[in-house]
Amino acid sequence: MRNFAVSLRNKNRIKLMYVAAVLLFTAAAALGIFCGSVKLSFSEVMSTLFGADGGTSGRIVRYVRLPRTLASLIAGAALAVSGAVIQSVFSNRLASPGIIGVNAGAGLAVTLCCFFGIYGTWQMSALAFAGALASAVLVCTGAKKWGASKGTVILLGVAMNSVLNAASDVLIALKPELSVMSGDFKIGDFSGVTSQKVIPAALICTVAFVLLMLMTNELELLKLGDECAAGLGLRVNFYRYVFLTLAAVLAGCAVSLAGLLSFVGLVVPNAVRGLGVTKSTHVIPLCALFGGGFVTLSDTAARCLFAPYEIPVGIIMAFVGAPIFVYILVRRKGGVSYDRA
Repeated sequence: MRNFAVSLRNKNRIKLMYVAAVLLFTAAAALGIFCGSVKLSFSEVMSTLFGADGGTSGRIVRYVRLPRTLASLIAGAALAVSGAVIQSVFSNRLASPGIIGVNAGAGLAVTLCCFFGIYGTWQMSALAFAGALASAVLVCTGAKKWGASKGTVILLGVAMNSVLNAASDVLIALKPELSVMSGDFKIGDFSGVTSQKVIPAALICTVAFVLLMLMTNELELLKLGDECAAGLGLRVNFYRYVFLTLAAVLAGCAVSLAGLLSFVGLVVPNAVRGLGVTKSTHVIPLCALFGGGFVTLSDTAARCLFAPYEIPVGIIMAFVGAPIFVYILVRRKGGVSYDRA
């Protein structure tokens, strides 16, 4: 009877979290569309959304706010889910796309695109994914070859991160005009996003998300450790690379939209799991909703707090994300153990 009561409480808590996540996601999307440095009335925005031309106000909504809001929702969801998957694969709460070099790999690929004058949307997205995947595979392969522990994998990722960022800096030194682009790119910014960038990223992220939801059972087994998962019949190496590939796809899409956004893939999964959600079936969709809402609210704040001036969204996220991460570490007394419940 007691176990039944505990199970019922857990189910109710998860339902409440879904309600809160959907409300946050919806509210963030609405604020992103209705708020900005230019004040527009409710009727102007609504008429544009339902097909009216709307003149100048219509163009602001259609070509600036709507693509930017969609991009921030997609990038936030993608990075949060990518972080959750990477943490599960490495069984380490400190793993994230930014820490193990996935973001830096995508960033180097985008810098290479600009260095060689490649500005096409699909080429840049494809190369960002390739860079993210190559970084993840190198870290995973190196850890396996050298017999590194899962904690040491994080250190390998930090080293990879430094090398890839240094390579990007070399390209910028060789072609100084790239420094104009690199500033906003390294901090994270949605100011240059267009619908031509958003649509391919949305399609790719949707496919990756669906595939992850279809393989949540395998992800749960992988969290148990290599020996235990193999004993239960899981092809450990195959699924590890599959999950890292999907995580790299998500991170690469996010980087191609906004640059190197910090803390999303680290803080959001930790916050979701810190609220008692451990099953991948719930962690992945909740991370997508909370991550998208968090990034979109941060971007709206970046546009509105100092209007008519705008600051990069990455600065807002660093100010918000860093204290949250410190709180998570203090609450867990500095531990990095992983919940397998």
